[in-house]
Amino acid sequence: MNLGYQEETVWLVKEYAAMTEGMFENILVLGIGGSALGGMAVCEALLKPYWNLLTPEQRNKLPRIFFLDNIDPDQINGLFDVLDLKKTLVNVITKSGSTAETMSQFMIVKDRLEQELGDNYRRHIVATTDRNSGILRQISNEEGYKTFVVPDDVGGRFSVLTAVGLLPIACAGCDIDALMAGAAKAREDFSVCDIEKNDCYKYAALRNVLRNKGYKVEMLVAYENSFAMMNEWFKQLFGESEGKDGKGLFPASATFSTDLHSLGQFIQDGSNILFETVVHIAKAQKDFFLKNDATNGDGLNFLSNQNMSVVNQKAYEGTIIAHTEGGTPNMVLEMPEVNESELGLSLIHISEPTRHAQIS
Repeated sequence: MNLGYQEETVWLVKEYAAMTEGMFENILVLGIGGSALGGMAVCEALLKPYWNLLTPEQRNKLPRIFFLDNIDPDQINGLFDVLDLKKTLVNVITKSGSTAETMSQFMIVKDRLEQELGDNYRRHIVATTDRNSGILRQISNEEGYKTFVVPDDVGGRFSVLTAVGLLPIACAGCDIDALMAGAAKAREDFSVCDIEKNDCYKYAALRNVLRNKGYKVEMLVAYENSFAMMNEWFKQLFGESEGKDGKGLFPASATFSTDLHSLGQFIQDGSNILFETVVHIAKAQKDFFLKNDATNGDGLNFLSNQNMSVVNQKAYEGTIIAHTEGGTPNMVLEMPEVNESELGLSLIHISEPTRHAQIS
C-alpha cells in the first residue's frame, strides 16, 4: 500500500473523531471479513481488557466499541439489549456497497434508528464505501450520511490502514498518527532487497522451506488474550491470499497458555502436520507482582517474588523447547511491547529463526 496518499484520510478521520468526541457513548461497526477484522484486531490489542465493561470514567469518557460481523439474529438481538441506539454512532463498512451480510445488518439497524430517532437518525450513521458506485454509496448520497472512501486499489483484508480501520480505531481513542508512523517505518525496513536484513524475506523463506518439508498448517500463537483477534485476522490475511489453485498453508491460531490444555498434546506428540509462528511480546502493558508467603503453607513459593509476566515468559520458553523437541518447528516474531507504533511496525521481527525453526 502507498501510505503517502493516506495522509489526507488520516487528517479527515482525526477531524471527524474530534468533531464527534463526547457525542456518542457507543460505536457500532457493521462489516464482515476485511471490513471488520483489522479494526477489531487493533482495538482489542490497544484498548484495555474488558473495555466495554469499564465505566465512562475508566475509559476517559471514550466510547465503547462493538463490531457486528455476522448475521446471527440472536447476536443482533442480544446487541440491541445492551446498546442504546440513541447514544450510538453506527459505522457501516462495505467496499462494494452490496455485501449481503453487512447490508442485512444495516437494514435492521437503520430501521431501529429511524424508529427511535425519526429524521435525526442520519447523524448517527457514517458509511465507508466506494467513492462513486454501489448500493451503499447511492443510499448515502440520497440520505446525506457522512462518508469515507475505501480506496479502489486496496483489498478488504489489507484495508486496516485506510478509513476502513482508521475511523473506528480513532473514534475509540487510539493514536492513528503513531500507528501510521510505525507502518511507514515497517515499509522502509521491509523494502530492503536483502534477506540478511529483511525479516519479511526470512519469514517467507522459512515458511516455504517448511511447506516443502511437508508441513501444511501454520499456527499463529500468542500468549496474550489481547492478541486473539490479531490471530483471527491472520487467518484471513493468509487464507484468502494463499488459498488458491490448490495451494497454500492452512492458517490456524491459538492463545497460550489457555489452548495448551486442549491442543498442547497434539502439537507436541500428534501428527507432524503443523509448525508454529509465535508472537513474543517482551513487555506486558501492566504487570502483577507475586508476593512470597512466609509460611509457604500452600507450597507455591516457587512462583513468588517475581512478576506474573515472568511466569508467562517461562511458559513460553518451556513450550518452545517441548514442542521443538517433539518435532514441531517454531518461529518467533518479537514485539517489544504492544502500542500503536509497534502494531504499525508489524509483527515480522524474527528472533533466531534458524534455531527455533529447526529446519536443517
